[in-house]
Amino acid sequence: MTIGKTLRGMAATLAMAGGLLAMAGPADAGWLRAESQRFIVYSDGSERPLRDFVQKLESYDRLLRFRSGLDPEAAPDRKLPIYLVRDRRGLSRVAPGIGDGVGGFYTPSDEDIYAIAVNETTTARGRSPQALSGETILLHEYAHHFMLGNFGRLYPAWFIEGFADFYGNTDIEAEITYIGRHSNNRMAWLREGSWIDMEEFLANPMWKVNRYRAGTYYPIAWLLTHWFMSDTARTAQLAEYLRLYGDGMGSVEAMQQATGLTPQQLQAQLRSYSRGALNYTGLPIRWPEAQISITRMPESADDLLLLGQRLARDKLPEAQAADTLAQVRRLAAKYPDDGLALLTLGHVEADYGDKAAAETALNRLLEIEPGNVRALQLLASIRMAKAAEEGADKPALMGQARAYLGRAYRLDDANYTTFLMLARSREGAEGYPNENDLATWELAQQLAPQLPSARLGYASALIAVDQKDQAVDLLQPLANNPHDRKNAHAARVLIARARGEPEPPAEEDGEEDEDS
Repeated sequence: MTIGKTLRGMAATLAMAGGLLAMAGPADAGWLRAESQRFIVYSDGSERPLRDFVQKLESYDRLLRFRSGLDPEAAPDRKLPIYLVRDRRGLSRVAPGIGDGVGGFYTPSDEDIYAIAVNETTTARGRSPQALSGETILLHEYAHHFMLGNFGRLYPAWFIEGFADFYGNTDIEAEITYIGRHSNNRMAWLREGSWIDMEEFLANPMWKVNRYRAGTYYPIAWLLTHWFMSDTARTAQLAEYLRLYGDGMGSVEAMQQATGLTPQQLQAQLRSYSRGALNYTGLPIRWPEAQISITRMPESADDLLLLGQRLARDKLPEAQAADTLAQVRRLAAKYPDDGLALLTLGHVEADYGDKAAAETALNRLLEIEPGNVRALQLLASIRMAKAAEEGADKPALMGQARAYLGRAYRLDDANYTTFLMLARSREGAEGYPNENDLATWELAQQLAPQLPSARLGYASALIAVDQKDQAVDLLQPLANNPHDRKNAHAARVLIARARGEPEPPAEEDGEEDEDS
C-alpha cells in the first residue's frame, strides 16, 4: 500500500513518532556526508548502511507528521545534522567527560542544533539487552526536536518524555511500520524498580522526585503514554488532560478530571497494565524513496569534524577550552589551506585563543571559499566581542559586525544564527526593539524553534513592547523542558513578568535530566 492510499484510509491520531537506525558492517576509512530533504548525516561507517539509515530518517519524519495530523510531505525550514560515531570515544570528542551510560545526545545551541549517536551495530556486541542504544536515544531526542518545532502548547514534563519514549522503539520496515513496541530497559525498571508515587510523578519533573525512585520516572512516563495511546477512548482522555493542563489546571487535578481516576487508582491501573500483553500497532505503509546524495569528507574530517562540533556547544570549561585550543592548533597545522581546518582553527581562536589569529584563518578561508557563511558569522562574533570591551568604539564595531552578517544573509537567507546575531547586535541600542528588531527575532525563532535563546530573546523583546500574550505563548513549550532547567526557569520568570505575577524562586543547583 502506498502512503497516499494509507493516509486516505486512516485517521490521524494524537502525538508524535519515532523509530529507526541500523548502521555498520565494515567501514571505509574516512567520513561520509549524506544529505536528503530533511537531514544531513555524517558517518564514519560505510555507504550502504548510511543510505539505508537516511531513508529511515526520512520515513520517520513523515511518520511523525502523519501521526500528528500534519502534512507528511512538508519539510522543516532547516535540515537537522546528525553525527554517527563508531563508539563512545566519538561522543567524548564532542563532549569530554560524558557519562558512561550515554549512547547519544542532542544539542541546541546558538551555533548549531544537532544530534550525535553511537553507530548501533558496531557496539551491540556484549551490550546488555536492557541497555538503551544510541539509536533509541537518538530517536527519543528527535521526537523532542520535532515537538518543539511543530507544537506550541505547554506540556507536563512526564508527557514530554513519554511521547518521545513511546515512539523511540518504532520499527520502520519496507512494507510496514510498527509503533508502540516496548523497551527492555523500561520494562526492567518497571518490574524491578521502586515506583514513584503517582501524585509526585504527575506534579514534578524527574529531578524533583524522590531520588531513590527517580529511576522509574522515564519508565512510568513511557508506560502511561502507552496506556493512553493503546486505546481510542483513553487517547481522547489524554487529549482532554493536555487541554486542561495547557489551560492552567494542575497536573494531578487535570488527570483526575480527564480520566475519573485518583492518582492511586491510576497507579493501580498502570501496574496491572504493565503485567499484561502490551499491544503495538502495525501500519501498512510503503514510504516514498528519498533522494539522497552522499559525498566523502576531506581527510581533515578524521581529526577535526567532531572537535568542531565540540566548539558548537555551549561555552567550554576553562580546562577543556585550553585542551581544545591546543588540539585544534596541532591538528589544523597538518592541513594547510584546508577549508575545515581553517574554519575549526578560526573558531577555536575566536572563542578561546588569539582573535588576530582567528581573523587570519577566517579571512584565508574566505579567499578559498567566498561563500562560507560560518566564517562570516565568526568574524562578526569577534567584532561583537570587541564591542563589549571597556572603552571600545561600540557603534563602529557593531557596524562592522552587521556588515559581515549582511554578507552572510545574502549568501543564506535561512540561517538562524545570522538572524540571532543580528538581533543581539541591536540590544541596548536607541529605539530597541523596533519593528525590524521584532521581525529579526521572529525569523530567528521560526528557523530554530528548538533553540531556547531564540525564544527567550524574542519573548523579552515582545514584553518590552507590551505584546505580552504573544510572549507567553512563545515561552510555554520551553517552561517545562526537563533537560534544560536553567532556560526553563528563565522562561517561567518571563511568563510571570508578562502576567504581572511574582517570579518563581531560583532553582536549586543540580544536573540536568538525562535520557537513560
